[in-house]
Amino acid sequence: MRVAELDKVDLMLLAELQRSGRQTNAELAERVHLSASACLRRVQRLEREGVISGYRAEVDAERLGLGLQAFVRVQLKSHDAALVEQFAGLVNLWEEVASCYALTGEKDYLLHVIVRDLDHFSRFLLDKLLAQAQVDDVNSSFVLRTVKRAQALPLPPED
Repeated sequence: MRVAELDKVDLMLLAELQRSGRQTNAELAERVHLSASACLRRVQRLEREGVISGYRAEVDAERLGLGLQAFVRVQLKSHDAALVEQFAGLVNLWEEVASCYALTGEKDYLLHVIVRDLDHFSRFLLDKLLAQAQVDDVNSSFVLRTVKRAQALPLPPED
């Protein structure tokens, strides 16, 4: 679905669901000034068309004992398609990696790593990441504090 196909009500629904995904359909309908049935049809359409890709709980990492976050920039030795695919497959298996982005510029990937402590990070780095033959170089930065964390995507302006 292209942005142009989203009307004002769709954008209001998306904003509300990003703000509070646990509200009932009746509450959501009231907030966007629709009947419950019309609201449900629109939400189902947004889900079916992939605009809404899922629902999830936000979990506090520190309360789970995951007190250290790092951003790790990774340079591969080669950009051979098989090696890139192999690396992507491994990254998806590593529970310490919360997200991974392919980049332009000096490094090939940016990993957001969440671990218990420095010892856990060291084991991840040495035993998993650097143990891969296709990894040429890594550079890590530790998170001191989170200044802003995305809670919702910016939506296009309503026309």
